[in-house]
Amino acid sequence: MATVGTLKQIWRYPVKSTRGETVESTGITSNGIAGDRGWAIRDETVGEIRGGRNLPQLLHCSSRYIQEPNSNPLPPAMITMPDGTEILSHDPDASRLISELVGREVTIWPQVSEYDLEHYRRLPMTEEELIEIFGREPGEPIPEFSMFPKVIEEFVSPPGTYFDATEIQVLTTSSLAYMKEKNPDANWSVYRFRPNMVIDTGDKPELLEASWQGKTLKIGDVLMECFGPTPRCAMPTHPQQKDIEKDPSVLRTIVHEADQNLGAYFHVRNPGVITKGASVELIDE
Repeated sequence: MATVGTLKQIWRYPVKSTRGETVESTGITSNGIAGDRGWAIRDETVGEIRGGRNLPQLLHCSSRYIQEPNSNPLPPAMITMPDGTEILSHDPDASRLISELVGREVTIWPQVSEYDLEHYRRLPMTEEELIEIFGREPGEPIPEFSMFPKVIEEFVSPPGTYFDATEIQVLTTSSLAYMKEKNPDANWSVYRFRPNMVIDTGDKPELLEASWQGKTLKIGDVLMECFGPTPRCAMPTHPQQKDIEKDPSVLRTIVHEADQNLGAYFHVRNPGVITKGASVELIDE
């Protein structure tokens, strides 16, 4: 077991695809950080849960909980719209305001039962739609769906959650330094990539977490097994709020310099509590 760094940031995203909030300490369950992606947007025009890939206007919103999300059902989230308007996620006007923002009829939903499979059902996609969603240019590869949990082939997220693939996504400062070295003119803000945890592993530029697949991270009593790398779509290239500009070069660099991945997905093996500044250890099993 080796110490790889310290826990620099802990992020939760009350409403999927909005900018989230940092916390100093939080409980970790088998479903990840308490309250993370507790709410999501459903596109009623097509009948599917959707996020920033399809509705990039959501990236200009932010969300936060008005009380700690340690209960079931989850508390409402406060959503801040691009013009500064604030509205609670359970407010009857929330869906109307978000529909006006994205230009189509949508509704906002809390997590529903894992047995309500139709709520989480994924619509079939053509190859052209996949290329557009992943922002690939001619000759660039599309991620193999074998890189994702099997359940993602049929559902937009593991039923009962609104995660893209697994309950925890991790990003290291080493990987961000590597990307900055390869493309120094781009803004490699953490905000682009929506991680749950940022681990301070120093400034040495290397794709550190790319080598962690099958290994376990230990943070206090929490154990998390690395499922695999995080393939990147077009979402990080979109402008986000006022400080992140549109930049297709971000994705070009990830595709060509990092095998189209940045960060890593994790499954929680042992729940517990994590705190900012805690030591992060790698168990090579």
